[in-house]
Amino acid sequence: MWAREREEREREMALDRRDSVSSAPWRGNAAGSLFFGAAEASRKLAEYVNSVIEALSTQNGRTLASLLAISSANSFCELVASALELAKEPIKILKQVDKHAPLGDMLSNHTKCMHSYQQRRYVEAFNALEKSANMFLQEFRSWESAWAMEALHTIVYELRTLAQMADREMVANGKIPDKLKGAGSFLMKVFGALALGTVHLCRSVIRSIETARVFDFEEFPARDRVTYMYYTGRLEVFNDNFMGAEKKLMYALRHCHSSKRTNVRMILKYLVPVKLSLGTLPKEWLLQKYNLREYLNVVRALRRGDIKLLRHALHANEDGFLRSGVYLVLEKLEQQVYRRLMKKIHIIQKLKDPARAHQIKMEVIVKALSWLDINMDVEEVECIMAILIHKNYIKGYFSHKSKVVVLSKQDPFPKLNGRANIL
Repeated sequence: MWAREREEREREMALDRRDSVSSAPWRGNAAGSLFFGAAEASRKLAEYVNSVIEALSTQNGRTLASLLAISSANSFCELVASALELAKEPIKILKQVDKHAPLGDMLSNHTKCMHSYQQRRYVEAFNALEKSANMFLQEFRSWESAWAMEALHTIVYELRTLAQMADREMVANGKIPDKLKGAGSFLMKVFGALALGTVHLCRSVIRSIETARVFDFEEFPARDRVTYMYYTGRLEVFNDNFMGAEKKLMYALRHCHSSKRTNVRMILKYLVPVKLSLGTLPKEWLLQKYNLREYLNVVRALRRGDIKLLRHALHANEDGFLRSGVYLVLEKLEQQVYRRLMKKIHIIQKLKDPARAHQIKMEVIVKALSWLDINMDVEEVECIMAILIHKNYIKGYFSHKSKVVVLSKQDPFPKLNGRANIL
């Protein structure tokens, strides 16, 4: 997959170079520009740096990607490596980038990687690129848009490519290979940088991680696995895939060290609404312990079947829920609260008249809602009942003519999402 993506990107970049990088005065004929004096080497290196600065200034992600490429046939790796050997004060030249963005150290490490790559010292090349990649990602996080996404993709691709080459070098030297694992950890960091703020950019990164056969997920450090599962769990919440979200967030919770209370709280902040959506209510002591009091009245409303309390809880914590992205998830819990109310009415009616407990008059439901200061007419209640029946929150039907909800005598309140629950 990576190779195919790389080939497609290189074809696109080759067309772009005709109008941008290939016309730069320092590009010329690579084979004919490898043998020059110190002054010429300094000028060539300065022109390379100026091209990087221009790409940053104009936010030209494609040009920046081509300038940072290492292993492709059309990269500037050989020319830059040659210039580094002969140029006077190359670090000073590379530091010129800092006038536009704090990437001087990043570019120094990146060009060091180019030089080591040309010398076929792949472990050194990987180590330099890993430093460069982390510096670039740190700056990438601060940019307001994802204009440098293609450049970041190039860096990730090159890091993975060099990791494989470095591991082969380590094996040949009798050492245990570990660079590919390092590349995987960086890929996790990239995902963390892209996740949620730029949701549409996450899919390709997730596919790269979850379809890769060279990575054993369980071999990554616990902190990386927890971070990945936390963010992908949040994405599943965003996509209303609560079963998937529960699986990922529970993994993150189980593997997060209990002493990291802030991290545990961050996970629970999304796991709680997921559990609520699946019909499982957390204990109040847990919410108190991790300072998640905003969920207390939500849980109480679900337990009591109190629509008014739920609406009050959502209104009181609206800003926080909106910032977290869980407001709409919690708002949908109204249907579960209606289900809980119906179940309580059914239980009370069963105590009074067991033979007719499955027949609940609409006026009884309207009266129960009025006790909760929720004013609805029969037509509105009919609509709610229709939704609950359609979504299999309750089993039964209602008679419009008789104004009665007839519950199934067998399992009138089925399990939510096919699992046991307490609602």
